[in-house]
Amino acid sequence: AHDVPLIIDGAYGLPFPNIVYTEATVEWNPNIILCLSLSKLGLPGTRTGIIIAREDVIDLFTCANAIMTLASGNFGSALTLESVRNGDIFKLSNEIIRPYYKDKMENVTEAIHQHMKGIPYMLHNPEGAFFVWLWFPGLPISDEELYARLKQRNVYVVPGRHFFPGLSGHWQHRYECIRVSYAGSKKMVRDGISIIAQEVVRAFAESGRKQFGVPSFTGTET
Repeated sequence: AHDVPLIIDGAYGLPFPNIVYTEATVEWNPNIILCLSLSKLGLPGTRTGIIIAREDVIDLFTCANAIMTLASGNFGSALTLESVRNGDIFKLSNEIIRPYYKDKMENVTEAIHQHMKGIPYMLHNPEGAFFVWLWFPGLPISDEELYARLKQRNVYVVPGRHFFPGLSGHWQHRYECIRVSYAGSKKMVRDGISIIAQEVVRAFAESGRKQFGVPSFTGTET
C-alpha cells in the first residue's frame, strides 16, 4: 500500500542457481527488487549481477551503475544469454548444481552429529546456500578466539558476531556462533568439523568443564 521496495538477495535462490532444499516459488510483485548472480553457477570471475524489477527501477540502477563503474563487463551476460533463452540455465540449476550441494549439506550435517556428540551445540536447519550455522551455548571463549585457534590448525570459519549489526547492549549469543562453509571436498569438510569439535572440547576443558553435564542437542535455530 505504501510502495515500499523489498530487496531480495537471491544469490543462492530461485530461479537460479536454486540452491534451495525446500519447496519454494518465485512470485512477481512490482515492489520487489530481486538481485541474482552468476557466481554460484560457477562463474564468480565474471562479476555479473542481475536485477529483476520494474523498468523505472532498472533505469535508476542503470544510471547509478554507469556513474560508479563507467562500463560494466559484458562477458557474463554474453556467456549465459542463450542458456537463459533456451532454459538450459534452469536445467543446470535443478539437475546438477542443487543436488550437488544438497549432497554436501547432508555430509556436513552428518559429520557434525558424529563429531560433536557430548558437546552442547545447536545446528540451524540448512535450507540452502553453502554454509551452516553452529551455536555453542555457554562457550567459554569468544567466537573470535575460537576462530583464531581454528586458523592455527588451518580450519577457517566466520565468527558469528559480524552477523549481528545494529544491536545495542551485550548479548552473549552473538559470541557463541560460527558460520561454516561446506563447499569443499567431503573429506576436507569432515576433517574440519572434527577439528572444530576438538577445539570446542578443549575450550570447555580449560574452563574447568571437562564434563558438560548436558547432552548434545540440535534444532532449527537460525
